[in-house]
Amino acid sequence: MATTTNITTSYAGESAGKYIAIAILSAPTLDKGGITVMPNVKYKQVIKKMSTDGIIKNASCDFDPTSTITLTEKVLQPESFQVNLQLCKSDFRSNFDAIEMGFTAFDALPKTFADFLIAHASEKVAAGMETAIWRGENATAGEFDGLMTQLTTDASLPAGQEVAGATVTASNVITELGKIVDACPAAIYGQDDLNLYVSNNIYRAYVRALGGFAADGVGAAGYDNKGTNQVLGDLYFDGVKVFMANGLAANTALLSQKSNLYFATGLLSDMNEVRVIDLAETDGSQNVRVVMRFTADAKYGFAEDVVSYGIENAAN
Repeated sequence: MATTTNITTSYAGESAGKYIAIAILSAPTLDKGGITVMPNVKYKQVIKKMSTDGIIKNASCDFDPTSTITLTEKVLQPESFQVNLQLCKSDFRSNFDAIEMGFTAFDALPKTFADFLIAHASEKVAAGMETAIWRGENATAGEFDGLMTQLTTDASLPAGQEVAGATVTASNVITELGKIVDACPAAIYGQDDLNLYVSNNIYRAYVRALGGFAADGVGAAGYDNKGTNQVLGDLYFDGVKVFMANGLAANTALLSQKSNLYFATGLLSDMNEVRVIDLAETDGSQNVRVVMRFTADAKYGFAEDVVSYGIENAAN
């Protein structure tokens, strides 16, 4: 059975040569290096976690191994996913791509549409991974448990580092981001790879606040007296880099080091490899299949080095 194809156009001439799709969520978490990527994981990758108590002791003449070393582990186990689409070339025969299909009865899929399918499938997979990394649920087809999902049941997350959320606007974003940074463990504050990962709406609220629309902070003229006419590069809050993670649900955020967050997959290129298979030469049908296969999983190392915002931890 072919993938359902709905063509609703009355245009009967030549194509303008372009296709458009509904805007697709970008995937900055991977594209911009927001977390540690571990490629070439065929089956499992173990993240070793080591903690110690006080290791500095008063000096003596003897070797006295009194410290306690605790070894635990997190396991990254990429799950397999696939994209399977099937289209019938005859659906395009009377459409505006008819000329590209040639004049023979043995139709070929229009090249412009084939190229579009490849790009669209790759972008949809990237968008799906962006969402799954942060708030995916393994019970949902095509997803694995995301980082925020894992934190909702992790008793290792200190209660003081679970910050209650609010509806974030330009007038309260400074206060809300301050709560997150205030809860940051002293051991990781100031680390070079410390990021404040925020949802799209929190990021936009912070930008607007910097334009002078906050109730407190930068003043009516905005940051650098430019109001909303600002060209902003990397944003920081209290010395912590602000990273917009589109996959986060609205009004949620997470503070952690990049080195504490992991994404595992087999080959990164698998998420960009789309195969378009014309079945005419194998079974004589008019069908064309679009196929992708890839693996993915995400984990954090230490919940103790994470501050969550806007989620409820049932284990606390």
